[in-house]
Amino acid sequence: MKAIPTTLLMAMVLTHGAWAHDAAAPTAPPVEGPLQIEPDADSINARAPVRDPWENFNRKIHSFNNAADRFVLRPLAVGYDKAVPDAAKAGVSRFFSNLGTPVTAMNQALQGRPGDAAQSVGRFVANTTVGIGGIFDPASGFGMPRRGGEDFGQTLATWGWSDSNYLVVPLLGPRTVRDTLAMLGDQPLSPISQIQDSGVAAGLQMLEIVDGRTQMLPIDRFRRDAIDDYIFVRDAWAQRRNRQIREDLRGDSD
Repeated sequence: MKAIPTTLLMAMVLTHGAWAHDAAAPTAPPVEGPLQIEPDADSINARAPVRDPWENFNRKIHSFNNAADRFVLRPLAVGYDKAVPDAAKAGVSRFFSNLGTPVTAMNQALQGRPGDAAQSVGRFVANTTVGIGGIFDPASGFGMPRRGGEDFGQTLATWGWSDSNYLVVPLLGPRTVRDTLAMLGDQPLSPISQIQDSGVAAGLQMLEIVDGRTQMLPIDRFRRDAIDDYIFVRDAWAQRRNRQIREDLRGDSD
């Protein structure tokens, strides 16, 4: 697994945080609490608040991450948003979504969803070839619609590790202990991690980060209006994560 340069880590404050590649995030309604150790999809509807025993530590890291975002990532995203035409930005987003498909396919298979995994592989092949690396999405026209992205953290939750402490990671943002450790399982499957030229890999990583942060710009106004930004981000992140896991447990797809 290639190490990510420090400058890129600084840019990842929110990209892998509350709503990366999911810009239609809501204001933060009440959050469903932690899952049970042996999860049942229908029993996850009523839960306690997200488990956050390290709140004092997490708040300090959250403040640090916000400062890094304010001075590094957000200015890059604002500039990118203004300078790049919408059609080009959409193509970039599709390109990076396509690069994430191998991770999704592997985790769908590990979750016991071979049909979804096969369709994801088909999408990746179609969009990488006919779609010119994923810039275009012919797979949807071929009857293979995009399903929600999957990661190893979600897989671990479906395997039983569903109750995990909330953790804000320096320069990486909101996660749980489970999701932080699960990054080690997903990283080797990323096509970018296979690129030998470190300059090209770093450039693609930076573009992916800026693309993700650009998609999140509309959320900034909600965060500015929040009484407590830490609670807003934590609860909205937990709500989205719990929804993803709930759908996995039910065998649903986006």
